[in-house]
This record gives sequence, C-alpha cells and structure tokens, in this order.
Amino acid sequence: MGKKKKMKYSGIGGQAVLEGVMMKNREQYAVAVRKPNGEIEVEVEHYVGVAHGSKALNLPFIRGIFQFADSLILGMRSLNYSASFYEEETEEKASAGKARDKALKDKADKVFNAVVTVVSLALAIGIFMLLPYYITSLFEDYIRSRSFMAVIEGVLRIVIFIGYVLCISLMKDIRRLYRYHGAEHKCINCIEKGRPLTVKNVMKSSKQHKRCGTSFILFVMLVSVVLFFFIRVDNPVYRVLLRIALIPVIAGISYEIIRLAGRSNNILVRIISAPGMWMQKLTTREPDESMVEVAIAAVEAVFDWKAYLYEAFGYEVDDSWLRDDDEPETEEEDDV
Repeated sequence: MGKKKKMKYSGIGGQAVLEGVMMKNREQYAVAVRKPNGEIEVEVEHYVGVAHGSKALNLPFIRGIFQFADSLILGMRSLNYSASFYEEETEEKASAGKARDKALKDKADKVFNAVVTVVSLALAIGIFMLLPYYITSLFEDYIRSRSFMAVIEGVLRIVIFIGYVLCISLMKDIRRLYRYHGAEHKCINCIEKGRPLTVKNVMKSSKQHKRCGTSFILFVMLVSVVLFFFIRVDNPVYRVLLRIALIPVIAGISYEIIRLAGRSNNILVRIISAPGMWMQKLTTREPDESMVEVAIAAVEAVFDWKAYLYEAFGYEVDDSWLRDDDEPETEEEDDV
C-alpha cells in the first residue's frame, strides 16, 4: 500500500444543485447539470462578489460577512440555472413575442430571486434565532439563572436545526440533492488528497469535508451559544434586536473557524470540526457514478487539477492512469 498523502488546500468549493453540482474557483464558477435527456450541460460564469476590490476582504471576521452574502447570491443563481432544465415547456409563440417574453421573464426572475432570498433569510432568522429564544423565555418564571437559560436556548437552537435537517431529508428530491452534495465533496477530497480526478478515485474518496456549508451553519449555532452567554441585556425587545444585530458577527467568526479548518489538520482543528463532520452524515449521501461524472465536469470547467497535482504533490498525471481509471498509489478512503 502506498504512503498516505496529507490533504492540501486547493481553493475550490462548491454546492449541490438540482441534478447537478456547482464548483467555484476564485472568480469563476461552473454549474454542471444532468439534463432530462441524459446529457451533461455545463455553464461557466464569472462572479466577483459584492465587495470586490475592497480591503475589507482581507480583514478577519469582516470578510466572512461578505463571503456569506456571496454564497447566498451564487447559490441562488446556480439553483435557478439547474431548475431551468426541468421547468415545464410552454406553448411556442412568435419569435418577437418569445424575445419580449424572455426579457420580461428575466426581469421577473431577478425580482422573484430577491424576494425569495429575503423571505428565506427572514424565515431562517425566525426559526433558528428567534424561535429558540421565544420558547426559552416561556420558562423565565421557573429558571432564574440567566446563564442556564442561555445554554438551554443554544441547545434548543441546535436541536431545531438537526430536526429541520432530518425532516427535509425525508423528501425524495432532497435525498437526491444530498447525493450530489456527496459527489461534490468527493471530488474536492479526491483532488486535495493528491489523486487524479477519475470516477473510480472520486467514488472511493470521503463524502465529508471540513469546509462544508453544513459545518458552517453548525458553527453559527455554536458560536451564537457562546456570544449570547456573555452578551446580555435585560429588556426583552433589546434581546430580540441583539440576536438579529449579532448575526453578521456570528457569521464572521464562524467563517474564520471553517477557513482555519480547511487549511489545517492538527488535532485541535479536528476536534473543532468533528460536530460538523458528524452533521454531514445527515446532509450527504453516497452518489452513483453518473452523479460523480457531473461533479467532475463542473470541476474541470474551472480548475486545472493536473497542474494543481503537479504544484502541490510534485508529480505529473500519466495518461495511462486515466485510461486505467485509477490513482498511482493505492489508498483507502479518506479519513477527514
């Protein structure tokens, strides 16, 4: 058995979409979708971010706020693109009418996306931030310790989040989305482990990754427990406003933690990452080879993995390895 390679940060990240995967590398991203006819469609676009060129992107704890906003925007764009292949076909019209309707539809889609994003954020804040506080406040007459109340609120917030993930995982479409989520992780793990990006190598890579959005959300929950434990106000209205106002702070801190986790593998980082890795057992599923093919197409559209393997691991990919669909060294599944 070959020597086990140490994982090395590649800089690529991604997201599962409807019947596909989005992969991002720097300012370029690709969405690969398995169309109803079985073909893989890949779209490559540029996205510079809401704070492009700003010095704030170099400031720890501040940059995470903008990264969070970018992930929401890019995620919505990618999901809409993948869904467009599965929309019901409308009756054909004259070419002039079709052009006019397309322009109107594009404008309507932008407005709709903005509304959906705002409503989704409002629901997320209400369910995961304010609801736990409200439920906990019902016990104020029975529990006098503010510290204990803060802990109960935090535990309740995590329980609600886990319950939400479990509930949506019962949906058939979500379970399939989770399989593409697994394919996305497997591709990144395959590359960062120093393996040629082939279907066989990807399939035996881990479906869990420390930079996953699931881990980020769980970090948000855990960080909020700590902040609300130490930062307190007496007025109930101010408590609610405080929980909303601190969301950017919580997101900034959580981003720095997950950023560190993606670049280090020491024992402390592994301990901190463990809860998120456990949580990913609920939000990822094993993909099949056709799903992995889609994920690989997304990676190769924006990332030169052969050049990366040469720079990071010091070897060139021989075409014979690709023909054999195997890696140069036999390894077991990643332990990440």
